[in-house]
Amino acid sequence: MTDLEYLDRAEALLASVEASCDRINEDTDADVDNQRVGGMVTLTFADRSQIIVNLQKPLQEVWLAAKSGGFHYKWDGAAWRDTKQGSEFFADLTRYASEQAGTTLAFSS
Repeated sequence: MTDLEYLDRAEALLASVEASCDRINEDTDADVDNQRVGGMVTLTFADRSQIIVNLQKPLQEVWLAAKSGGFHYKWDGAAWRDTKQGSEFFADLTRYASEQAGTTLAFSS
């Protein structure tokens, strides 16, 4: 994948995270604050815990940091996959955000 292709896909991922937060805040009682600075989106939950999604341009990865740990994702041609477990980014974000919010949330691309 070229650097430009990576940036296009990674920026689309960040935009989807932001759009999912907006939808969650409109459709549920959950209050998920999201703030974007450059290639990083920080999600802050009611208990002040955070999840950080950060682009790692030199490695062409997306990193996710949550209470559960830190995870690295690479584009496999169809989805962003965890480099160790092979799980999909939005499924993982849904799980970790739901744990931190204390309610079921749904993130999607």
